[in-house]
This record gives sequence, structure tokens and C-alpha cells, in this order.
Amino acid sequence: MPPAISYTCLRITAGSFRNASKTSIFLRTFASTQRRYDIDKVVPSAAEAIKDMKSNSTLLCGGFGLCGVPDTLINQVKNTPSIKGLTVVSNNAGVADSGLGLLLATKQIKKMVASYVGENRLFERMYLSGEVELELTPQGTLAERCRAGGAGIPAFYTPAAYGTVVQTGELPLKHGADGAVAAYSHPRDVKVFAGKSYVMEEAIRGDYAFVKAWKADRLGNAVFRYAAQNFNGAMARNASTTIVEAEHIVEPGELEPSAVHVPGIYVTSVIRSTEPKNIEKVVNAKDPADAMGALGSGEAAGKRERIVKRAAREFKNGMYANLGIGMPMLAPTFVDPSVQVQLQSENGILGLGPYPKKGMEDPDLINAGKETVTLLPGAACFGSEESFGMIRAGRIDLTILGAMQVSGRGDLANWMLPGKIKGFGGAMDLVSNPEKTKVVVTMEHTDKKGRPKILKQCEFPLTGKACVSRIITDLCVFDVDFTDGLTLIELADGVTVDEVKTKTEAPFKVADEVRPML
Repeated sequence: MPPAISYTCLRITAGSFRNASKTSIFLRTFASTQRRYDIDKVVPSAAEAIKDMKSNSTLLCGGFGLCGVPDTLINQVKNTPSIKGLTVVSNNAGVADSGLGLLLATKQIKKMVASYVGENRLFERMYLSGEVELELTPQGTLAERCRAGGAGIPAFYTPAAYGTVVQTGELPLKHGADGAVAAYSHPRDVKVFAGKSYVMEEAIRGDYAFVKAWKADRLGNAVFRYAAQNFNGAMARNASTTIVEAEHIVEPGELEPSAVHVPGIYVTSVIRSTEPKNIEKVVNAKDPADAMGALGSGEAAGKRERIVKRAAREFKNGMYANLGIGMPMLAPTFVDPSVQVQLQSENGILGLGPYPKKGMEDPDLINAGKETVTLLPGAACFGSEESFGMIRAGRIDLTILGAMQVSGRGDLANWMLPGKIKGFGGAMDLVSNPEKTKVVVTMEHTDKKGRPKILKQCEFPLTGKACVSRIITDLCVFDVDFTDGLTLIELADGVTVDEVKTKTEAPFKVADEVRPML
């Protein structure tokens, strides 16, 4: 309730009738204020919040990995077996014993719309055996489809996924019990704007949204903490019924108005979160020498260390950069201290810091690989829809990614091996604007069987067409021109041009001056 208001005198007399209209306005305003504070969206339990939830609904579920996941609400659905046949929209499918993995195990989900499912073996098995459908969507496209649905925009054009199986409609949506593909995705419309091709994507609309907040008040206003914002904000604004589970429920007025991430107008009800927070991958800070242990041992580790140290030279002072999982994440270890770079993580962080010391892990601070991280002074956190907006718009100067294959014209394949189901993650968005974002690939020159990974044409499904501008391997460095092809510009110690030719399928030119790969 609002604080008591003391009035010295409030008199309406015949002699003051001329002021009656002003008094009437005041009384109506005061009564309206009282009624506003009578709004109370807090309900006593998750069971009460979902009591009217229907089967065969579309459920939007916030979270990234296990960060910012509405576990209290998910667990309540698991305990309500009458709710089934759900189409669930989420960045990923949780893990086997946590998050949405629980609803897969109870077979309450019939279809997932997600960008990445690689950490959930249960999901992979169910998908390949026809027990659940999967609509794979690039992560930035997924965020924008949810944002657009909440903003009343039926469709939009994006540069992400042009020239890939997403655009051509060759993604398996469903398998039969025998593992054969039973249904494929539909082709996307393509339109050219200012000489660049864009793919049309339709917005997603949800019946229900489950959202995890740090704080919420009785009016439904919600605040997220650090990287736990991820998809929660876009999904909260989208659904017909939005249920927020909050760690802390406060009274109206306790939240700073300018700090509110989701205004209460979007929220149907609020419950208290009762489940503990989970961390998918605890990674702690190490000395640089110890950090290199992540590259393996022996000859393979030496090759990868050479790649990582060379990749560190790509950073220039003042850059904004996004790094892929694996070798790219180790490159900042070798950046000269005089070079200041701000690292961006597509799950909603700008100003990414090093891994935390043991015991200092925070479940609301993870990177795109779901690993525990820290923030540097001056860091900013935001939702996934804004994160991918800055990526597609070319605000990121540099992205360094791993690859399975790269073509001589800069096509990239890094999301799928035959027989493996993982997903795109944010890679298709990260390489969608090579005119403004320099795309650098780090990888070993050949695969485990000694076969070239730099080909005339990629054999695996593409992540992006004509997007890679530099390739760094254990043998050499290539610059890539999307029209003229490869040019060899650096060689590792002890490596000859002839050796590179025998291990590279794609033709290449040799620069007039080939520098040593330091």
C-alpha cells in the first residue's frame, strides 16, 4: 500500500464551488492511485500459476544453458503430467537431468524450436528416433523471432543463414522410428536490399512464457541479473500469458524505475523461485602455462599453441571482438598488455573478463560456451536480442571461430558433422556481415586422418557463404578474397610452400613476401 498522506484540510463548500472541478480531478487521481497499488500479480505457488495451462500450447522458455532458467515452473509442469504435446521455444534443450531436459524425459514436449541442442544426449536420441521434432534456428534469428512476435511484427529479413540449409529448406524437422527423415523445413524467401541478400523469417508467438528474474514487484515489473537476462526479456514480452519466477519479490516502488527490464504490462503473474541455481560448466582461472593444458598434450598441443599465439596478433587496440569456443577463447591470454580489447559474448555480455578464481563462480555469469566467467570494469549486460542486433549490424570488429572446413572462396562449415546433432548457436549471425566484421578461422590444417580441411568446396553444411577473410592453421596463414580466392601470406617455422600445397585442396596464390608465422 502507498504511504499515508496527511492533508491539513480538504473542504468543499458552496463558496468554493468554482474549485469543485479541480477537486474532482484530484479525488479521481487519488482514487486511481489507490487502485493502481491494489494490483497484485503475485500468486502463492507455481501450481496456482499454471493451473489453466493447456496441452498442445506453445511455451517460450527463457535461459541460456542452465543460466536464467525458470526451473521452478519447469518442475511444476513435469509434476503435472496432464500438460503434454508442448511446442517449446528455447535457446537450448537443457541437459538430461535439469531444465527442459526434464520435460523431454517425461515426453511432455512434442517439438523444440532451438538454436543448439548439442549438450543433451537424451534429446539427440529422441530426435533421431522420431520421438520429438526439432526446428533448428540460428540463435540471433531465434531471439529476433521472439522479439518481433512481442512487438507485433509478423516477419523480418535477416542476413544470417543466407546460402545455408536454413534458407534452402533442407533441415530435417522430424525423423521416423527407423531414423529416416520424415519431414524437412520449408525454404525461406530471399530479397536483395542494397545489393545484399537477406532471408525472410516469420515471428514466433507464444501462448505461455516462463521467465526467470532476479527481482520482481507485485505489479509484475521484472529485473534480471547479469547474463541471466539472455532470452528472458524477449520472451516475457511475447506470450499471451507470461509467468515470472523471481528470486526476490518486492513491493511497488522498491525497484528503480530506470532499472526495470520488463515492465509489468507484459506480465500475467509472479511466483517466488524455489529451485537452486545450476552451473553447467565450472571453469576457474589458471596461469597462462596451465591454461594451455586445455589444448591437449604432445604434438597436437604444440600445433594448437602455435595457432592460438598467432590468433592473438589479430587483436588491435580499441577493438570489440567475439570469440568462439575452444582455441579462440585462449587467444586473449597472449595479447600484449598495451592492447585493450572488449570481448563480447553473444549471450549478453560486453566486457567479458577472465575465468573466476575457485569459489568465486557466479551462476549468472557465463559465456557463450556456458563456462563461468567474470566481468571487467565498465562491462555491460543485455538481452540476446540486443546482443545479436549489434552483431548483425557490424558493431563487432572481429570474430574468431573454429571450423571443420573452409572453402577457397571463404565459405565456412563449422556447425555439423554427419550423424551429429548440435545446432548453429550464434555462428550464422556472427559471420553474416563480413563487410564490417572481420571473420578469422583458427583450425588445424588437416583432420585426424590427414585430409585437407581447406577445400575447393565445403562438403559439410555451410554456416555462411563467402564470409571468412583469414585462415590461421598450424602450418600457415591465408588471406581470403571472396572472388580471387586464397593467398598464402605466412609460413610456420620449418614449413614449406610445397608442404602446404600437398595438404590444401583449394588452389592458392603465394604472396610476393611470405612472412614467418610468429
